[in-house]
Amino acid sequence: MSHLPYIERTRAYYAALGYPPYAWAHFDEVPFTPLEKPLRASTLALITTAAPYRPALGDQGPGAPYNAAAKFFDVYTAPLDPPPDLRISHIGYDRRHTTARDPNTWLPLARLREAAATGRIGTLAPALIGVPTNRSQRVTMTRDAPAAAAACRALGADAALLVPT
Repeated sequence: MSHLPYIERTRAYYAALGYPPYAWAHFDEVPFTPLEKPLRASTLALITTAAPYRPALGDQGPGAPYNAAAKFFDVYTAPLDPPPDLRISHIGYDRRHTTARDPNTWLPLARLREAAATGRIGTLAPALIGVPTNRSQRVTMTRDAPAAAAACRALGADAALLVPT
């Protein structure tokens, strides 16, 4: 097995569409802060790029072909109980090498609940936060990231775990 040439494939994709060479996101200043209390005493928010399942939008199950109709464009929150039905058919992942059969890869609730039960983390926030993959650094920085941060504050989170798909 060899690596997947993700960067080269992304550059070729955008070049084929007529865009200038893709500029990867970079930050001279990172807006993160250290935890104010230990993780074992913190409330953790789960942030995912998975989409809520909407049956009317076509095949979204494991191994489904790319499904742009299933994309979402606004930050959302969803209660963790019962666990929401999230899918990743709207993501351009390597379908030849993975099947997306394991929802724990984008929604690791069981492991996070175990971490809370054993005291590794304090508690989980009562809802998760969904962040879209709009392929726009500007939209992500000016709209989605502030909305996700506001959702973290509204949920009383001290820390967040981003589980991208």
